[in-house]
Amino acid sequence: MSVKQDLLNELMLKMFDKSSEAILFFDGEGRALAANPAAEKILDRDVLEALLDGTEGALCRACAGYVDETGQKTCDNCYFHHPERSDFSSFQLYLNTKGQGLVPYASSFHTVDPENDIRVFLLRDMTRQHRMQEKAYQNKMMKHIIDAQENERRRISRELHDGVAQELMSAVVDLRVLKYMTGDAEVLAKVKETEASLSRLLEDIRNLSVELRPAALDDLGLDAAFRSHFKRLEETYGLTVNYSSDLPVKRYENEIETVIYRVCQEAILNALKYADVDAVSVTLKGERSRLLLTVRDAGSGFRPGDKPEGTGLGLYGMKERAELVGGTLDVDSAPGAGTTIRLSVPALRGKGDR
Repeated sequence: MSVKQDLLNELMLKMFDKSSEAILFFDGEGRALAANPAAEKILDRDVLEALLDGTEGALCRACAGYVDETGQKTCDNCYFHHPERSDFSSFQLYLNTKGQGLVPYASSFHTVDPENDIRVFLLRDMTRQHRMQEKAYQNKMMKHIIDAQENERRRISRELHDGVAQELMSAVVDLRVLKYMTGDAEVLAKVKETEASLSRLLEDIRNLSVELRPAALDDLGLDAAFRSHFKRLEETYGLTVNYSSDLPVKRYENEIETVIYRVCQEAILNALKYADVDAVSVTLKGERSRLLLTVRDAGSGFRPGDKPEGTGLGLYGMKERAELVGGTLDVDSAPGAGTTIRLSVPALRGKGDR
């Protein structure tokens, strides 16, 4: 028993000296009896000396309050003066630390030796966890925003296609009928001119509807949406897209399909605007548990890190979309050597293909 006790004492001393958590012992009068190296590292010397001297309010010089049940920082019913409360066995507080400013800590303040009224104060730095929580919250909110944008795009696209476009088509048909109801050359010329204007407007609305949210993406999947998009690009801009795909299944989760489509759309748009090319190659394939998209052009290229020609928001938006679904986006480019964009995302299958 004596050997075990000696070993335990040795281990406790090692934990006190080597622990990354700050550990302080206090007597019943609030005087610090001992502070381990981790505690000495985070507390200013004058605060530590005041604690060791038992100066009234010494801890208040560093403490910015603890988090109560309402989620607010407070000093009411201070843990330091009410260690008997069970809710101070685990709580969160903020300390003004040496060289690091205000830092959140997971804390515990409780009595370990009732007979001698000895209390222990444990502090674990929660900065990394807070940053991860904040990042997770930001990602969650960004996903909600993107989902809302896509849903609104889908709604407007359907409304343009099924409402406005249909009404315009009806008006064009009426004008065509009207041509056979008059022999007046001036009236016929005006009708033909109006018909041509409405036909152009109808085509613009259909293109806008597809740009907002292609119905093929929701109804048929990525492959069909890409082929339709690339055909429209060639007809509108004269851009040839050399496309190849090798997908093990037809459908993937809506979020994954949307990210791939939007990244490809933005990458080709950038090539059109800045690369001075008339052809782009796009490959899409499934590899193990990932979907890999590659968009390559042989244009003017650029040096990553340099000030972009445009706003730079396009690349930023692509990377952000990729990260939100657990994917990665790599950009390989150099002046005169073209640009290659590689997207890798989890191959999460749609419900119908599981």
